[in-house]
Amino acid sequence: MFAQRPTTRALAALTAAALLAAPAGAAQGALTHAAAPAVATPIAWAAPAPADVFTVDRAALRFPEEPGSQTPNFQAPSATSCARPVRTYVEPGGGPLQIGGAGRHARPAPAAVAMAERTVADAAAPAEALPAPPPMPAPPPSGKLAPLARGAATAPQQAGAPVTAGMVDDNADVAEYLAFRARTDVPHRPREVRGRTLLQVRDPGGRPVPDAEVAVRGSSGGAMWARTDTAGRAWIAPDAFDAGASQRYEVTVRQGVARTTGVLKRGQQSALDIVLDATAPPARARLDLVFLVDATGSMGDEIARLRATLHTIADEVARLPSRPDTCFGLVAYRDRGDAFLLRSHDFTNDLTGFQQVLDQLQADGGGDNPEAMNEALHEAVHALNWRGSGATRLMVLLADAHPHLNYGGPQYDDDMMAALGKGIKIFSVGASGLDPQGEYIQRQIAQYTGGRFVFLTYRDRNRPGSGPGTETVHDVRNYSVDTLDRLIVRLVSEELARLPAATGAQKPL
Repeated sequence: MFAQRPTTRALAALTAAALLAAPAGAAQGALTHAAAPAVATPIAWAAPAPADVFTVDRAALRFPEEPGSQTPNFQAPSATSCARPVRTYVEPGGGPLQIGGAGRHARPAPAAVAMAERTVADAAAPAEALPAPPPMPAPPPSGKLAPLARGAATAPQQAGAPVTAGMVDDNADVAEYLAFRARTDVPHRPREVRGRTLLQVRDPGGRPVPDAEVAVRGSSGGAMWARTDTAGRAWIAPDAFDAGASQRYEVTVRQGVARTTGVLKRGQQSALDIVLDATAPPARARLDLVFLVDATGSMGDEIARLRATLHTIADEVARLPSRPDTCFGLVAYRDRGDAFLLRSHDFTNDLTGFQQVLDQLQADGGGDNPEAMNEALHEAVHALNWRGSGATRLMVLLADAHPHLNYGGPQYDDDMMAALGKGIKIFSVGASGLDPQGEYIQRQIAQYTGGRFVFLTYRDRNRPGSGPGTETVHDVRNYSVDTLDRLIVRLVSEELARLPAATGAQKPL
């Protein structure tokens, strides 16, 4: 069974807007007290679709438009559930890529229409079955991992060998991050984050307000959007979105019908505290976790490790005090000219089905260094059915190459900004072979969305095939090392730890 995802329907969904009424008499001073809740027009929710049809189940959500203001380049997350089989969309890699308006990829040729979405049940049919992954080769006599070449087939690896990694938080040490940027002269998409302000949203009892929507508008018309993380925080970097260099910004925060407004003055505030009369978080945490994976030939070791540890990651996340209701998604990508440009698997809570599609993912293709990261990030941010209010949305980007900067179509900086607007925090994982340009871009994405930069480590920093260790080629300081799967669990755990424990759950010893 094939279910097509028409571009026209996606475009129609993107033009639908649920506009909220603007509050009268917005506050003009820096806000430290709760404002009276404003009455908002209800958000329009997309009608449920049949289980075997892939749709973009989310509503458009825009803050009130004002003279000179812009509108978001994304739709608000609004899915209510992921209780469905795995649904897959394939973008072929042959031919020139055409980008459909408002966030959907047009199919590049009529023959490509046959490569449409299918469910896991479809993949089980003999005539349509995806090829099973080949058996893992035996380890080399030395017992070490062989080095990988960009775009080459997967090299032999040691059976069961862990993949070790370190991590840095460029938001916790922004001065070091800015110094790294200053000494790293590589092509990238510039978004200036100097002079940023930390927005902290709390309820009247002093508790952080997670997943509050934030709109920032400058007096010159520049605008940005964000959602607070589980600590109630969002970073506002005026120069990243406001070419007019406004001196004054209106910051509007809302959750449900609660709304309040404050003012940020350029260069005068390093932090802005806002109190919002918000509702309590859900009794049980909701986690949307996406793996965005470079699936070219040099990524075999990393993909194999993710396959081997998925159940471990899922089990450990499920035992966290918040007992999260977890949805898993996967977007794999290669490049033009490969068997596929991207293969997207929408959110599901069927872990067995998700493991099946991950087991079928093979590292192949590639060739030149850049890959289709732009298109894949765009797909993951805009086309997956992220759940709505109260969810924690995380993405793990695992790649060893930077995106093409000379292609038309989506660009990573636009979509990292959209990710912040949708409340998607991105953890960028630099795999073996990632060069300084790739490191710069991955750190840029993680820092802007409030995530971390994770990087693989080795016994010998100059030989990725030397096996697990503590050394890295990346320009980082003061990091500790653990296995990659443990680091992923740690990152998820730290996000969810700020939420209330589920009823009856016990704190781990």
